Amino acid sequence: MTFVNEGLWDRLVRLLIGLVLGYAAWTTWPETGAMWLLAIGAIAFVTGLVGWCPAYALFGFSTRKKAGA
Repeated sequence: MTFVNEGLWDRLVRLLIGLVLGYAAWTTWPETGAMWLLAIGAIAFVTGLVGWCPAYALFGFSTRKKAGA
């Protein structure tokens, strides 16, 4: 049984967005908005790394190709 519900491109985009938002938070750290950037970036990065998105699971959505398709 697999819990991966993100396709390759979805994962790569999430990883990239997570890195960009993490860098933006790092460069603007004293600002209050930096915490939001860091939180959203961390969520995007971790879901891209793991390959499972809780929101996708909640709504029964998947960007992963079916086996044999």
